[in-house]
Amino acid sequence: MDLFSRSWAALREAVAGLADKDFEQPSGCTGWLVRDLACHLVIDAQDVLITLVTPAETAPTVDAVSYWKVAETPPTGDDPLDALIVRLAAAYEDPALLKFHLDDVGAAAGRAAELADPATRVATQDMVLTAGDYLSAYVLEWTLHHLDLVAHLPHVAGPPAEGLARTRAMLERIAGTAFPASFTDTDALLVGTGRRAPTGTEKAELGELAAKLPLVLG
Repeated sequence: MDLFSRSWAALREAVAGLADKDFEQPSGCTGWLVRDLACHLVIDAQDVLITLVTPAETAPTVDAVSYWKVAETPPTGDDPLDALIVRLAAAYEDPALLKFHLDDVGAAAGRAAELADPATRVATQDMVLTAGDYLSAYVLEWTLHHLDLVAHLPHVAGPPAEGLARTRAMLERIAGTAFPASFTDTDALLVGTGRRAPTGTEKAELGELAAKLPLVLG
């Protein structure tokens, strides 16, 4: 749960430090500008708040890893919810308003996470899991989206090293095998989730794992 807080704080700090022009740059999410990604993070923060106050009485059905499902095809940006995010982001007009909203709702989500009992069972998307597992699952969300944020903004600091390492470990459990030791955590995540194509050398090192990639998480 501490790693959730550190990863989330680092991502919010990175957005808070962006210049207005940075919001018009492409992000690592297909079809989204940085402003669209920032708007999505507001929705994510709302989801965290909602889930942490939605108790469940039944036994957990997933954990931090099985919470994530692997889709068959990469996103195109044409999904109705994705399109809605773009319209919402454009409605802010002034990036300062988007920054303020993310800071406001995001800080609340961070406080809620710190106050949560990790053993409490919560419900979300027809799944039941402990609050601790839910917040651990979101380390992957924050880390991948932090990489998306800085994809075309090399002057912005990336995600914390411990978040990268934890997310790589989670992705390897989802894949059922480890990425080559020669891959940095960042490269394993970018290649593993299809955020960039592997080089010829990397593809050879991946071996049979290359046929399973990308792992499109949702």
